[in-house]
Amino acid sequence: MKKMLIHGGKKLSGEVVIGGAKNSTVALIPAAILSRTPVTLEAVPHIQDVENLMAILADMNVKSEFHDTVLTIDPTQIKDTPLPNGKIKSLRASYYFMGALLGRFGRAVVGLPGGDDIGPRPIDQHVKGFEALGAHVSDDHGAVVIQAPESGLHGARIYLDMVSVGATINIILAAVTAKGKTVIENVAKEPEIIDLATYLNNMGAIVRGAGTDTIRIEGVPELRAKAPHTIIPDRIEAGTYLAMAAAQGEGVNVKNIIAEHLDAYLAKLEEMGVNMDVHEDSIFVYPSGDLKMVQIKTMPYPGFATDLQQPITPLLLRAQGEGIIIDTIYPKRVRHIPELHRMGADITVQDDIIILHHADQLNGAEVDAEEIRAGAALMIAGLMANGDTVIHKVDNILRGYDRVVMKLHNLGADVEIFK
Repeated sequence: MKKMLIHGGKKLSGEVVIGGAKNSTVALIPAAILSRTPVTLEAVPHIQDVENLMAILADMNVKSEFHDTVLTIDPTQIKDTPLPNGKIKSLRASYYFMGALLGRFGRAVVGLPGGDDIGPRPIDQHVKGFEALGAHVSDDHGAVVIQAPESGLHGARIYLDMVSVGATINIILAAVTAKGKTVIENVAKEPEIIDLATYLNNMGAIVRGAGTDTIRIEGVPELRAKAPHTIIPDRIEAGTYLAMAAAQGEGVNVKNIIAEHLDAYLAKLEEMGVNMDVHEDSIFVYPSGDLKMVQIKTMPYPGFATDLQQPITPLLLRAQGEGIIIDTIYPKRVRHIPELHRMGADITVQDDIIILHHADQLNGAEVDAEEIRAGAALMIAGLMANGDTVIHKVDNILRGYDRVVMKLHNLGADVEIFK
């Protein structure tokens, strides 16, 4: 795997433009196969997950082309192809092909997906939703086999036992072409859910209530894309650069932001004492003075995002006092902790609670990016540190961060990728 070399200690300044949301993109691409006409997505991030999804589409005879930030997908010649293993294992979001294939063909064979190892993320709520719509779900040597009845999927009332972004999206994808009305309760309310619903509605779907606790869907016979869809800005990428700017910047403007998507995160930055000007679609971060520790508890949206607990951790090490992070979504998401400890951080984990104290200085080291957001934390720590930091398994960062080396160079960072 590739490595990232960071010559640390350099102050960052200038501006960075946030790309389209990864967590929208990885749902919108599988959803494209529901369309009977070609699909155009704009503001698509340059991340490895997009290339992986394009490779999976190719296996189904779906042509796709990616130029600049525009991705065109032509599903008009799609073949009903099982996806039992291979590429499908490379990223967790590939499980959205379950709902998309079920909605398009009435059946799906999809290998249990891979992605980051951040603790258990079962698909029982996905299965519950598919079964409520009338499908039969079974396991065939690690592949999920889903089959609709001969009469097709039918609308249903579904209550999710736990708030799940993945299950919410998969059930929507299966239900938009099911006969009748589907009501999904206790759903995820993330902005990416709203983005998906907007995308599907522009193809002719009837999805109402996205962003609330209950989503109502009237099934339609088929979907047809008519106009390009522009993906919303990535709030996790934005939060990562805001933390980086506060930790190591001397004046950084983070552009293409929807600030209300970051309300809980921005509230914590303000509580710490980070000096920011929040504008309509950008946030300017001033050089930080004295910062104070805070307590962070991740929650489903609109709470503090689990994907931002790691990127904010190096910034917390700048603060005075004792800080605590409790991740209620993925309590085992702590693989960055021993790596930060290797760099000199005073940070420990006790009973799934991260406890951290002020660090006068971090030092460069060789560390491993075990997953996307852990890699982001190590990248920020490397920029803050004295000396050189080598991040191994940097492909995990490239999976989720749009043109990260170019953006860091534009801010004045001394960073390179090598094998």
